[in-house]
Amino acid sequence: MLVERIEAKWIESFKDVFRQCAVKPGEVVAVLSETQSRPVLAELSELALQQLGARVFQIRLVSPPVSGVPIRSTGTTLAVGGLEPVVAALAGTGMVVDCTVEGMLHAPELPRILAGGTRLMMISNEHPEVLERTKPTPELRERVIRGIKLLAKSKVMKVSSPSGTELKINVEGAPARGATGIVDKPKGVGYWPAGLCLCFPRPGTVNGRLVLAPGDVNLTFKRYIEAPVTLVIENDYVTRIEGEGLDAALLRSYYEAWNDREAYATSHVGWGMNTDARPEAMMMYDRAQINGTELRAFGGNFLYSTGANETAGRFTACHFDFPMRECTVELDGARVVERGKLSKEML
Repeated sequence: MLVERIEAKWIESFKDVFRQCAVKPGEVVAVLSETQSRPVLAELSELALQQLGARVFQIRLVSPPVSGVPIRSTGTTLAVGGLEPVVAALAGTGMVVDCTVEGMLHAPELPRILAGGTRLMMISNEHPEVLERTKPTPELRERVIRGIKLLAKSKVMKVSSPSGTELKINVEGAPARGATGIVDKPKGVGYWPAGLCLCFPRPGTVNGRLVLAPGDVNLTFKRYIEAPVTLVIENDYVTRIEGEGLDAALLRSYYEAWNDREAYATSHVGWGMNTDARPEAMMMYDRAQINGTELRAFGGNFLYSTGANETAGRFTACHFDFPMRECTVELDGARVVERGKLSKEML
């Protein structure tokens, strides 16, 4: 088991990322964490920011109570809990470094925080070694921006795989987003590990069959698929979960526990662009040491997710991310991913 301690090389990694985020001497930066956060991430952030000359303060919140179904992989921390003094303090900074367990990406307080002109860099709840390996780079940023622009002007995304996936998504008018890992503009949001192009489809635009094959990932469970699972998707919603193995049984059980139709709906779709991220990485760490965000970003994966989708007006706390290998992803007939490999245009 790897040790979580301060390493000089990790301070340098954090400094490199914060430099790319345009942190300047004298800039006021808040490091946000909670009692269940990985302490080493907040400590590394503080040390790196101080060495860059920033004026740093930390806000450490109490992790909220948990009841009923365990919640994972949502990008929505509940730790802020609408506390206005916390929102005001964060909004008054030049940058917020988010080290909460689930992250502020979809937190309800985020728009008010950004309205003050700050920017937010979300550091996923990973062991520092994962972050060291998957640092954002200017080259990755350029690739992701190119992918976002292509997605934004496309009308139809088609996804297929040798295992039987056949998915059609109308992406026209769906907000195209991406994770470059670098945030250097006011009101911007970034996260690390990064390298993902995606969109949140409009209502009634996703149809087909998604076949999770052995080696694909149920990231919410931090589990590689071992037996095939087929998701039948009709007008955005998973209407059937087919499969005889444990993977299908666990999926059915967790979805049913929410008793919420919106839990079955499409959240976002996209593909990974980070060639430093590794699809087999979860095999190398104890489950407690990682959040698994790297698996969303590895180059050439297709990512299908269910859960909240603001574009479609759907909200739920249940969220699944399914990074898939061996898929072909086409935008208006042009292949951006072919059999799990990025096209030349995406490299």
